[in-house]
Amino acid sequence: MSEQTGKIIIKGVTRDGRKFRPSDWAQRLTTAVARPGPKGRVRFHPKVAMTTKDGVNCVVIDRSLEEEDPMLFEFLTNFADFNNLDVEET
Repeated sequence: MSEQTGKIIIKGVTRDGRKFRPSDWAQRLTTAVARPGPKGRVRFHPKVAMTTKDGVNCVVIDRSLEEEDPMLFEFLTNFADFNNLDVEET
């Protein structure tokens, strides 16, 4: 039995197994939802992170974002749907 962590993982692979391009898509997506911080530094959203899983770039979304910021959650999940990306819920 697996434990649920409340995370959604958007993988950089389409549902039909092709690698998603551009290769830096995860960085672009997480930067798009970031905010400017002190001295011009980027402050990434605390509920959205980049990672690599099995050699594939991914974006991890904390499930609590759905309640805290439904529009942002919808933006991220719609991105995955629109681009036919593989999504895993843990």
